[in-house]
Amino acid sequence: MNFASDNLAGALPEVMDAVVAAGKGALGAYGNDDLTKRMEARVSEVFERDCGVFLVGTGSATNALALSMLSPPVGRIFVHPSAHSQTDECNAPEFYTGGAKLHPVDGKHGKIAPADLEAAIKSIGKDPHWAPPTAFSVTQVTEAGTVYSVDELGSLGEVAKRHKLGFHLDGARFGNALASRNASPAEMSWKAGVDILSFGGTKNGCLALEAVILFDKARADEMAYRRMRGGHLFSKMRFFSSQMLAYLKDDLWLRTARRSNGMAKRLGEGLAAIPGVELLHPVDANEIFLTAPKKMIDGLEADGFVFYRWTEGPRPMIRLVASFETTNEEVDALLASAKRHA
Repeated sequence: MNFASDNLAGALPEVMDAVVAAGKGALGAYGNDDLTKRMEARVSEVFERDCGVFLVGTGSATNALALSMLSPPVGRIFVHPSAHSQTDECNAPEFYTGGAKLHPVDGKHGKIAPADLEAAIKSIGKDPHWAPPTAFSVTQVTEAGTVYSVDELGSLGEVAKRHKLGFHLDGARFGNALASRNASPAEMSWKAGVDILSFGGTKNGCLALEAVILFDKARADEMAYRRMRGGHLFSKMRFFSSQMLAYLKDDLWLRTARRSNGMAKRLGEGLAAIPGVELLHPVDANEIFLTAPKKMIDGLEADGFVFYRWTEGPRPMIRLVASFETTNEEVDALLASAKRHA
């Protein structure tokens, strides 16, 4: 039973049906088709703003391309130490920006606090020996499974505006964040000061669907060239656009996110009641981080539950992730197993 990652889950039937339907007949290539035009209009409608929308195949591509738009090669980009751009993308942001420096700013529960960002900016010398601050990036949902409130994002946006920094939001689980805070897409992005959003669909039921969303459409031409140079301008774009249209139709993306969040909440509450289990972060969305006695962790694996071990030792730290496919029965089975081995 999979609790390792929402990446391991399958695809939504609505998305699969849309891809099959898009395979009939000849349509324009490289995004010059009606499906892509409809998709761009739909995304702009969802975000209440005329956006530049660029579909790509991976989350790493969205982050690297977005940051390349916000920082020159000599720039400095502030990120949380646990951010994917810092730890999991094989220097892609540095490569795509042409050498910009990533500068970690730590914070509790995976979040960067406005005061800490302000202090980091002010710590940088103002001479050519120091890479100047040019941008910062936050992850929503964070790598600790927590969610920034709209007010928290807005405060970060004020810091960005004051220091003329580009503001990037890594929204690989953006739907889960919205479902958690019951906010609108606009409130959790450009209205809070975000310049560019990495909008994820793969973790929430799509095949390979990520988008770079520019809230300043005047820069869309530059992004079009960067996507092409990055190898993510797909000839049969209709198969990506059809997924996005299905994903956004009738709030499918939010309904599936609410489901996975609900499964994680149920699981987190059950685990917290078991002696020896310690939840390390609030369960805001669909991820749970905990420590427990090694005997319990080993027992869960022996019973067939799949998850990631973050650390080893007498009390390993593990991550459990619920997806749109997670069922009440699977959650109850894991809780029963954890109680047996407690």
